[in-house]
Amino acid sequence: MAITRFGHLDDFTQKNNKVGIGTSTPQEKMEVIGGTRSKDLRVAGIATLTSAGGFIEKHIEYVEDQVRIDAGDSGTLSGEIVVGSGQTMTVGTAATTSQGTVDALKVYDMFQPPSGGTNQRPPAKPGAIFYNFDFKTIEFFDGNSWRQVDNTTRRGRGVFGGGFDGPSPSTNTTLMHMIEISTLGNSEFFGDLVQQRRNPGGRVSDGTRGLILGGYHEPAARDNIEYCTIASGGDFIDFGNLTAAKFAIASNALSSSTRGVVAGGATPSSSNVIEYVEIQTIGNALDFGDLTAAGQHGQAVNSSTKGLFCGIGPGLNTKISSITISSTGNAVDIGDLTVGRFFGAGVSNGVRGVVGGGFIISPMASNGMGSSLEFVTIASDGNAVFFGDLTTKRGKLASAETHIRGVFIGSDSGVPATSTYTNVMDFINIASAGNAQDFGDATNDGNHQLAGFSDSHGGLGGF
Repeated sequence: MAITRFGHLDDFTQKNNKVGIGTSTPQEKMEVIGGTRSKDLRVAGIATLTSAGGFIEKHIEYVEDQVRIDAGDSGTLSGEIVVGSGQTMTVGTAATTSQGTVDALKVYDMFQPPSGGTNQRPPAKPGAIFYNFDFKTIEFFDGNSWRQVDNTTRRGRGVFGGGFDGPSPSTNTTLMHMIEISTLGNSEFFGDLVQQRRNPGGRVSDGTRGLILGGYHEPAARDNIEYCTIASGGDFIDFGNLTAAKFAIASNALSSSTRGVVAGGATPSSSNVIEYVEIQTIGNALDFGDLTAAGQHGQAVNSSTKGLFCGIGPGLNTKISSITISSTGNAVDIGDLTVGRFFGAGVSNGVRGVVGGGFIISPMASNGMGSSLEFVTIASDGNAVFFGDLTTKRGKLASAETHIRGVFIGSDSGVPATSTYTNVMDFINIASAGNAQDFGDATNDGNHQLAGFSDSHGGLGGF
């Protein structure tokens, strides 16, 4: 609404209960003849124009119940643009953008942001929003990557297990345990797998459901996938099957809020196959693509859109390979770890991924295991950087995390011939480099070659 205020010396006419300005014979309740534009306004002496509001007419067009701003300045004298009920406002494609800022936007009916699939995300500045049809959620750009707007409050539960149930003589186990990641303490019993196994794939969950994939139980590798509901302890349920039976994939899997991806492994020969499942759809895994080389025992970290496989074969390896989780295709090498390692574990908060432990190349630990931790910035291709150290040198671990804290669980602190199994759990603050601190003890003394996942990992993308 345009508003003009006049001083008491201005010439008003009142006639027949009507008011005229610039006319002595008003025909309406309020009639103004002529007008004053801001560019024509001249004040001599004491100003009587106290305030004025309205559209800058030169740049506003009102046609067929629509207000169009096609070029030039798009402001008003009062700093407001008012669009009546049932009308729309469009900005022409030739208009200059980013001339100023909008301090407040009040929408009475519906506001629709730009939308499309993952591959249609526009180039963006920090703070931009976008509706993603693939994930069925609003996303915002944080300056590095697109993040999902997530209003779900998760408890921060980690679940882990399977593997050898030590100490010697050890057998493959069905036992699964749980921790509350935000609080320190020992693990508690969660439930049982359908089938006992060691070295299965973990790190696949959508915040509600967690999966354990493949593994080994004498005399052969397994292809079965099982799932649980993370919030409620209990036994696992059959989900489907991998494309082939495989093991040596404990930490070489990752997931977004919809899809889980597992790479490499042993069949028993090393594999380069990447496969995926839709976590909320029970069924078999599907082919995703191939690694750049066959390998096993790697460490994976990821954001909601990008996955990194770190140090995956053949043998001790430094390579970091990247995939886009929502689309199938082959992995691409993008950088290197500071040391070659395998049988380690990884955690991530969606921005930073941290991997550590495992067998390492250099500096060679006397027992073959390492304690070093290193991190990558997931959105940026490049090499890893030193982060800190675990509390003990060990490998064959599991991991679970929230967006704040990552926990490394178990497992084996010795060379294969003289293994010394451990129930150590330690944690790091993912956003800040430094050494790990004691978290508590795993329930079983000596679980190793185990797998884990959480309901709050970095692949879920929310806050």
